[in-house]
Amino acid sequence: MSDNTTIWSVNDASPVNRSSSVTITNSGELHLAGKAFPGRPTSSNNGSQTLRLNDDGSLVFGDWSSFNYPTNTIVPNQNITNIILSVRNGMFRFTGKDLMFNGSYEETSYYQIANKFQSLDDNGMIHMENGVTFITADYGDRTLRRLKLDDDGNLRIYGFDSGSGGSGQWSVVWQALPELCRVKGTCGPNSICMYGDTYDQTVCDCPPGFERDSGTDRRGGCRRKVTIGKDSKFLQLDYVNFSGGSGLGDQWNIDAWNFTMCERGCLNNPECVGFGYKYDGQRYCVLVKKLYYGIWSPATEATFFLRVDKSEGDKTNFTGLTSILETTCPVQVSLPFPPEESSSTTRNIAIIATLFAAELISGVAFFWVFLKKYVKYRDMARTFGLEFLPAGGPKRFTYAELKAATNDFSSTNVVGKGGFGDVYKGVLTDHRIVAVKCLKNVTSGDNEFWAEVTIIARMHHLNLVRLWGFCAEKGQRILVYEYVPNGSLDKFLFHSGKFAYSNEDEEAEGSRLLERKPTLDWGIRYRIALGVARAIAYLHEECLEWVLHCDIKPENILIGADFCPKISDFGLSKLRKKEDMVSYSKMCGTRGYMAPEWVKSDQITPKADVYSFGMVLLEIVTGVRNFDIQGSKMDSEDWYFPRWAFDKVYVEMNIEDILDKEIKRSYDSRLHEDMITRMVKTAIWCLQDRPEMRPSMGKVAKMIEGTVEIMEPKKPTIFFLAD
Repeated sequence: MSDNTTIWSVNDASPVNRSSSVTITNSGELHLAGKAFPGRPTSSNNGSQTLRLNDDGSLVFGDWSSFNYPTNTIVPNQNITNIILSVRNGMFRFTGKDLMFNGSYEETSYYQIANKFQSLDDNGMIHMENGVTFITADYGDRTLRRLKLDDDGNLRIYGFDSGSGGSGQWSVVWQALPELCRVKGTCGPNSICMYGDTYDQTVCDCPPGFERDSGTDRRGGCRRKVTIGKDSKFLQLDYVNFSGGSGLGDQWNIDAWNFTMCERGCLNNPECVGFGYKYDGQRYCVLVKKLYYGIWSPATEATFFLRVDKSEGDKTNFTGLTSILETTCPVQVSLPFPPEESSSTTRNIAIIATLFAAELISGVAFFWVFLKKYVKYRDMARTFGLEFLPAGGPKRFTYAELKAATNDFSSTNVVGKGGFGDVYKGVLTDHRIVAVKCLKNVTSGDNEFWAEVTIIARMHHLNLVRLWGFCAEKGQRILVYEYVPNGSLDKFLFHSGKFAYSNEDEEAEGSRLLERKPTLDWGIRYRIALGVARAIAYLHEECLEWVLHCDIKPENILIGADFCPKISDFGLSKLRKKEDMVSYSKMCGTRGYMAPEWVKSDQITPKADVYSFGMVLLEIVTGVRNFDIQGSKMDSEDWYFPRWAFDKVYVEMNIEDILDKEIKRSYDSRLHEDMITRMVKTAIWCLQDRPEMRPSMGKVAKMIEGTVEIMEPKKPTIFFLAD
């Protein structure tokens, strides 16, 4: 490489000159310029050991290795466990799971992870102690990499761009903190860290009422121009936050009902130098004792109010958009004086009081009559079963009815388990067979639950499981569906007994062998694929309420007595806890069927359901799980089901190799080739790595029908990376 890169140094704080030498003493110790190496490397047999630089980057002398005494850099396959990296004489340290700042006034952490780093491998993957891994931006490329704690306190992974047409330079492929101002100690006390032209540049600025300490560099602190006296005031700093020191009592929260109470709390404490306040009605008020770790960022939700002396003449220069847009338009309005009180005032008051009393008495009488008639007709409706009728809505069952129907929710009546709850088979008093789903983690009230259930019940489609009723009492939230006798699609497709798991409850069932079902012929498989596509298109494009399923898989596709497919668990995300629904902050779905945007934490669109359907469509054709390697010489970690299907159809031009072996003998190229080819090509279009390249579900249904032309798709990949 043209760029000389130091990855290890014996004593970086005291460099040596060209006349210094590395020697092995008579006693077998390794010295540099007369001083021993860190760890005092010693040979075991009087200097017969050699000093060796290995291909992995380690310097070895006997039992001693430089990998055990790193400075600021880790290379691939070097064990990071129990290793500490430090820079700037220990001001910044990385302990394997925490980034620490050791300033002149305290030691504090500014980046934490749950488990320690263990190693960085050659492919760009970080391994953790608990077995969890995450990848760099250039994952998969065979190139040089290094993990380094930089002088600015940020932890980064660098990759060397040495390919054809490459820059021949090191570039950042991962960093712990995207915002450098989040690194504590970037700026000194009483100063505010801001960004320059880019987020890679920081500027330290003094708040109003402060000036730079003489003789300090850009990381130095600021000092007050005027000491706070008896009288003080506050200057508003928008987008600014001081987190204070980590010492006991450096900042504390108070319960303030409004801004005035928060301001008064700071004024009454002589040690308070400012406070942070949020205008969100949540009573957030933080009083600060020390102005440490100041940062300006539009992501700051609170506004900071800096305490200065009453005589301070500086004006705030940290203003937000609301302050800029504030305008005043002075208008003088004059109103005539009210007329003198007349003798008719008493008469008017008496008339108003009489009318109010008459309306109150009439209202009470009307409500009493309405209540009596409501109780009467409610009892009649319950007697004759008329509770089915109002607005075509679902029936409201009592908990006792469903308990009796399922034999006290007996385990012998369990017909399914999933992420939303357990499903029981039940028989109602009118001898109808139903599927009773007991929901988990639902906290909405009765009225909100009723409204959401009514919306789901109004989604009528031939290929959606029909919702008949619900129960919301005693803290229980239960849905009552039509019973689909043939079970789920996976029991018809996968006869090897393998399962796809979505949570711990399904793993507990994994040891039970699947009930053997008859093999589906090509015509029925085509009908199932088309019916499921039309149902998902209905949820995406035709409902008044826009619904994402988020868990399309064979286990959620039920097969009716006439082999008509019916999708279950649609719309249930509306009934989950609020914190699980906002922007889909947690991954939803089942491994193997989740779209790549779930891994990248991108915005989730209906194209995520399109990806899941594409994986199910390939499984309908092949009759195997997407994670089962099908006679490929490829390593298991490189195996990708859609890529294998693409190669068979478009590279080898042999679609028969991917057909289900159970019914491959019934394949007739004249009857089935066009139909199966459309299904496979549609699936590959659905499995494109970028969401914008996938078709909508309405177009997917037309592609399966054969009413639109299917162009050759791009070869699917496992992940896509942002430019």
